Amino acid sequence: MVTVGGRAHNLAEVMDICMLGYPFVEYSLLDPPRVEKELEELNNLKEIYNVKFMAHYPNEDNPFDPKVLKEKFVPRIRKLVDLSTRLGIKKGTFHFWMDRRWVSQALLDKKISLVEEMVSYAKDRGVVLCIENLSERYDSFGSAFDAVPDLMMTLDIGHGQLLANTNTSFDFIDNYFNRIQHVHVHDNYGGVSVKDDLHLCLGDGVVDYPAIFTALKKRGYDSTISMEVKVKDMPRTRKEVERYMV
Repeated sequence: MVTVGGRAHNLAEVMDICMLGYPFVEYSLLDPPRVEKELEELNNLKEIYNVKFMAHYPNEDNPFDPKVLKEKFVPRIRKLVDLSTRLGIKKGTFHFWMDRRWVSQALLDKKISLVEEMVSYAKDRGVVLCIENLSERYDSFGSAFDAVPDLMMTLDIGHGQLLANTNTSFDFIDNYFNRIQHVHVHDNYGGVSVKDDLHLCLGDGVVDYPAIFTALKKRGYDSTISMEVKVKDMPRTRKEVERYMV
């Protein structure tokens, strides 16, 4: 069954989403010391509101430097995975840029090795890691999926509208549906840069959500969906999701 929750970047947003009654919150776990300080409050909210948490892990320190990634990013992910288990988190999204238009094969091979290390570490602790599409097209993830069988995917439908003539979600669904364990929804007008990633309420942009949701439902998608929009836009966005997916 599809479960719809909200994305939170701070404790105030977590509280707002809990008060709306959503079953889960996808929360930014970015800095281990900060997360450790927040654990007690987060677990209290979890008990009071009977809500579950998912993790949204940090961006890479430097996507082009495997040494930095190995020495800084991977250890941080390990610490955050350990903290995730103290919140009962079973699934987390992470960014690891692999766009073959800009990332060389040599660098891609090194990054895949690091992905394998992170996925294995998380699996041993009961956490499923889902790589999120940024600018990548479906074929950019092929080598990683082939090399790391336990690597799953967060399909960010809004990101699929950027740097593309047709939303790339269709190709991900057609080619890697079995890896899609989580979905992000938000709207925009397309574009070619970070500033075009507007995170609008569904229906306020040009993303063809009816067609994409129909493709997901036809394939039998029955997992989680996070609304990556402002909290005030979540009730309207949820109605759009449920209109096609529930």
